[in-house]
Amino acid sequence: MTSGLALKSTDGLASDGALYARLLARLIPFLLICYVASYLDRVNVGFAKLQMLSDLKFSETVYGFGAGVFFIGYALFEIPSNVIMVRTGPRIWIGRIMVTWGLVSAAMMFVTTPMSFYVLRFLLGVAEAGFIPAIIYYLTIWFPSSHRGKASAMFLAGIPLSGIVGGPVSGWIMTSFHGANGLQGWQWMFLIEGLFATILGIVCFFFLDNDVASAKWLSPSEKERIAADIAAEARTKPLRSAREGLTSGRVWLLSGTYFFFTMGLYGISFWLPTIIRDSGVKDPLHVGLLTAIPYTGALIGMYLVGRSSDRRQERRWHLAGPAIVGAIGLAASVLVAQNTVLALAALTVAAAGTLTCVPQFYTLAPSVLTGAAAAMGLALANSIGSVAGFVSPYLLGWVKDATGSTGNGVLVLSAALVVGSVLVFLNPARLVNR
Repeated sequence: MTSGLALKSTDGLASDGALYARLLARLIPFLLICYVASYLDRVNVGFAKLQMLSDLKFSETVYGFGAGVFFIGYALFEIPSNVIMVRTGPRIWIGRIMVTWGLVSAAMMFVTTPMSFYVLRFLLGVAEAGFIPAIIYYLTIWFPSSHRGKASAMFLAGIPLSGIVGGPVSGWIMTSFHGANGLQGWQWMFLIEGLFATILGIVCFFFLDNDVASAKWLSPSEKERIAADIAAEARTKPLRSAREGLTSGRVWLLSGTYFFFTMGLYGISFWLPTIIRDSGVKDPLHVGLLTAIPYTGALIGMYLVGRSSDRRQERRWHLAGPAIVGAIGLAASVLVAQNTVLALAALTVAAAGTLTCVPQFYTLAPSVLTGAAAAMGLALANSIGSVAGFVSPYLLGWVKDATGSTGNGVLVLSAALVVGSVLVFLNPARLVNR
């Protein structure tokens, strides 16, 4: 340990910065690509909807239930998945998750009835359960909190990147491959994007290291320095055991907060293509290209807020503020829904605010959790957030069938973001601002 501490004292913060920049460069690009594949396979049903509903004669309510039932399977198996991950190690379990969800996502091409739609979406949730908390937990064993905000923001940039890249790609696949070999465009989209995730899962087994100690590309002194930083931080955290991660009132408060933020997140993710189409844009490729605009705004917002949060070591306002911005954007999108330009501008504001909440939440939770408590607490929060992932699209689908418009449902999602921002301040600043 002496050599590592000596290196730190002589090289100072610049050396620390260089070391953690190296970790970012090694881990984040690959994990980011994995998350793009994950999020795309989760929400590409929103693009499939543009052709799938008319081909299969599904109602908006059937679509909303099928889009949301994913999160029932996800929530039920989230905590068991993380229990297994702690025992097997992140490398094997993250790879397993990706391979199985890729295969199930590809099987979505065989959907013909509402029941087959529901079953495969449920199984997709089961297959993907544990992925996000496993990655966030993985980041906690590599990065102390002073560097974790940037790492989390870079990883969770996969949400807007899946829209920037995935929207146009999904639209292009659905347009260009439509009718090839007797398959519809939406069937080709599920097949190609599902197999991409499966290939990435296989790569995980060979590329990822389980922890710092097993990383052959780090020197002994670098490993000692990272371990010392993580250990020093862990001593300041009140919750450490697996039981505390599941039973603490503070963890349940965090989980409830995440529920309301997730309401807004998945409202945008599942319905953005439909909202754009309803504003007057009909071609799937054009819809895909336009969805890239709000997600580009979200990517910029996530980076700027994440950077500011780390620099100022302030977490609560950097989470609540974007939520309020997202709520305003969603409400405004309802008022200008018939004007494509204004609706797109409002949705860009909404996406920038709402999607920024996700990485900022994942800097808040690890501030009070470490070790097994982090793995279980993150799994619990993600499970409860997943329930919102069911409620949100189903609510919007039901409202649209009942009223012919998604406007009232979007306003409910806007209100949910406001509630979540209020709950943030029930977490004491002394615990989370670090």
